[in-house]
Amino acid sequence: MNNQDVYLSEAIDVIEEILNGGGEFQMYPRGISMLPLIVQERDSVVLKKRSGPPARKWDIAFYRRENGQFVLHRVMKVCQDGTYVMCGDNQISFEKNVLPEQIIGYVDQLYRKGKKVSFRSLRYKVYVFFWTFMPYRCAIKGFKKILRLIKKKLFGHNEG
Repeated sequence: MNNQDVYLSEAIDVIEEILNGGGEFQMYPRGISMLPLIVQERDSVVLKKRSGPPARKWDIAFYRRENGQFVLHRVMKVCQDGTYVMCGDNQISFEKNVLPEQIIGYVDQLYRKGKKVSFRSLRYKVYVFFWTFMPYRCAIKGFKKILRLIKKKLFGHNEG
């Protein structure tokens, strides 16, 4: 990435002003919580505010936790009390009681290696359907852990 890194805490007021004014904001997410969908230093997302219902199941929301940390996770459930249950695509534990006021914006567009990913494509819909099914995700993560342990036993500690 050629852009200068900017800490979200330094730019959040500007980001919120842009989104609240009907604009969009492109960012390059950091971290591994949205793997395999979003890869750090490869992919970017475009955030927007939404008029109408704040969030729908399977949306990817950018929000601020109560501790001030910024997070990009998927809406797993919209609760009757108006809160949300969130989870990164690379995680197996849920974050409950996320308030609508905590949500800053939603991923409106995703770019993988500079190419736009269509949220309407069959490939994306199949990914969301299978990957958000938690027993499947837990089984895949468990299987990968077992493979790493086997590899470690067979090849020692030096293999990556």
